[in-house]
Amino acid sequence: MSNRLLTHLRHVDLAVPDYDKQLDFYAGVWGLTKVAEDSGISFLAAEGSPEQYVVRLRKADEKRLDLVSYGAGSPADVDTLARQLLSQGVQLISQPEKIDTPGGGYGFRFFDVDGRTIEVSADVEARQHRRIEEKEAIPVRLSHVVLNSPDLNKTREWYERHLGFRLSDTLGSPHMGEVMHFMRISNQHHSMAIAKGPHTSLHHVSFEMRGLDEYMRGSGRVMRAGFRKLWGPGRHLAGDNTFTYFLDPHGNTVEYTTELEELDEDTWHPHVYDFSEAEVTDQWGTANPMNELIVKESFNDVDRGVFVAPPV
Repeated sequence: MSNRLLTHLRHVDLAVPDYDKQLDFYAGVWGLTKVAEDSGISFLAAEGSPEQYVVRLRKADEKRLDLVSYGAGSPADVDTLARQLLSQGVQLISQPEKIDTPGGGYGFRFFDVDGRTIEVSADVEARQHRRIEEKEAIPVRLSHVVLNSPDLNKTREWYERHLGFRLSDTLGSPHMGEVMHFMRISNQHHSMAIAKGPHTSLHHVSFEMRGLDEYMRGSGRVMRAGFRKLWGPGRHLAGDNTFTYFLDPHGNTVEYTTELEELDEDTWHPHVYDFSEAEVTDQWGTANPMNELIVKESFNDVDRGVFVAPPV
């Protein structure tokens, strides 16, 4: 796609009131590695990923999604995107400049249509990473992020128009209409999805495991540690990926997944799946039934950190 300047999802940054508890969770049972920490901010990497970090935690009085970060192919692409967004009326938080987080790089930040902070960067130094071994049940990399939006199609259209995302598939039902759009910036079925919710918030963050065995072992470890399992284990139809969803200590939903579909972008045509059909939500039939409580938990708390910007 000619106007696609984004390459991949880099990291998701969370503000958390009980910083120590969250850090213990992500750097402990969840299987990430703390690579840097300074004054109530920690950076957590996935051992199989070249990204310097995939989660940043920041100690704060109020829980919120600080930002979602994407990669670009080059500093020139960063500059091009910044100029395009500015000319289209998108509010920039910062101009392209040197980044002082681990790995450095060159990037800028701006608000999306729902007021979330988005970062795009290039020339970030690759982290020395390694192959995850058989039966090693820790995340290989960050897989995708799902965002709640009160206006599903407005948000979808904004990401298509301004950032070059393309629609892969949609979930809906006869009585609820469309409820989720799966969006891509590569041949990976989705790097981001947009879910219909009552307010702007984080729906979930997903982490890729090495394979089915490691995915199950990791899911079992988190369950044995006493953290609440929301839904799973199972296998979705849209994306064909496995899923087990848990709540972190602050009620954010996090997912272990594997085998997310890679598609042929030249021939792919989006599907509309009826999520009221059991085989759509879980092909295997092994997960606990989807119900209103699971949906409500995925709405998360209202994100108080969003900026209310004029529509563009």
